[in-house]
Amino acid sequence: MIEAKNIVKGFDERNVINNVSTILKTGQCNLIIGASGSGKTVLMKCMVGLYEPDQGEIFYGGQNFTNMSFKERTVIRKEIGMLFQGSALFDSMTVEQNILFPLNMFTDLSYKEKLKRVNEVLDRVNLNATNKKYPSALSGGMKKRVGIARAIVLNPKYLFCDEPNSGLDPQTSLVIDQLIKDLTEEYKITTVVNTHDMNSVMEIGNFIVYMHQGKKEWEGSNKEIIFSKNKLLNDFIFASEFLKDAKEKRMTEETQKQ
Repeated sequence: MIEAKNIVKGFDERNVINNVSTILKTGQCNLIIGASGSGKTVLMKCMVGLYEPDQGEIFYGGQNFTNMSFKERTVIRKEIGMLFQGSALFDSMTVEQNILFPLNMFTDLSYKEKLKRVNEVLDRVNLNATNKKYPSALSGGMKKRVGIARAIVLNPKYLFCDEPNSGLDPQTSLVIDQLIKDLTEEYKITTVVNTHDMNSVMEIGNFIVYMHQGKKEWEGSNKEIIFSKNKLLNDFIFASEFLKDAKEKRMTEETQKQ
């Protein structure tokens, strides 16, 4: 579980995050959504320690991450996996070398043990026999799956995904969403996904935090979001035809039950 408590973060005398609090539970996909400039990326970076909040605290499993020393934070950071927006693979390294990178940094395993783990995670993301390929030879969806493999290679307790469907076609996006959801449930990870993809909201959004102009405007499940009375949230999500259709379907189902 991750808890953000009264987080405030500003740049150049302008607050980007305004007193945001939320609890992100284990074993579920926690989505942070909002328009560009809403503060969702800054909030995620505060959670992982890339930004220091001006006020407030971040807790991992009840441990106060904000007040930890650099050395103390290293223990938590070893338990965090990151999937970056552009996959962030090293172009000069093979798939195998990319996934080995965190194992080389954070473990004392033998090369044989590391290679075994690399092959395990490649198998889990359905990328067998890609070890010696370079990122330039991979499709966008394959790069994302390599990024996921690297993010889970250390068996993290926490998985952060920044716009995992950015640049992907709808079909590939569904594959990535399902993979993230399956890994979250299978390994009981606390997963945090930063996205503006409304299909992801409905497919994997166990818990959703909606950000607007630096504030937490709404939070709830993907079932509750359809019936929200929050005008700002509705204006944001129902710009998507997918969500409009979903709302009409849910409303019809509820009417038929009555």
